[in-house]
Amino acid sequence: MSTNDMMEKEEIFSKVLRAGRRTYFFDVRATKAGDYYLTITESKKFTNDDGSYHYKKHKIYLYKEDFVDFENILGEMTRYVIEEKGDEVISERHQKDYKKEYDSNDDDGDYEDSSTESFTDVDFDDI
Repeated sequence: MSTNDMMEKEEIFSKVLRAGRRTYFFDVRATKAGDYYLTITESKKFTNDDGSYHYKKHKIYLYKEDFVDFENILGEMTRYVIEEKGDEVISERHQKDYKKEYDSNDDDGDYEDSSTESFTDVDFDDI
């Protein structure tokens, strides 16, 4: 593994936000010069028809010179959404009684989602 790869892998400080099929990783990393920057990674789980699954990941690199503007715009955008639509989540998956359950043993987004999906058993003879 090259030195660049090692520096990319070095995590100084990390936080994880698990949100349904998505997991967000916030990682402070170090540059070659020893300065810090932030990576934000979204990892989303997709299940194939055969029951197997895979993850798609998207990463944002955020450097210190952009922190203030990024924070200001993010704050403005989130306030706008709350002011326009309120803070109640209306999707089925995020009902007030929805419970998130995760196996937190893996830190790379390849976790097992142990939550159960509710379903209705339909007898086609009744239709």
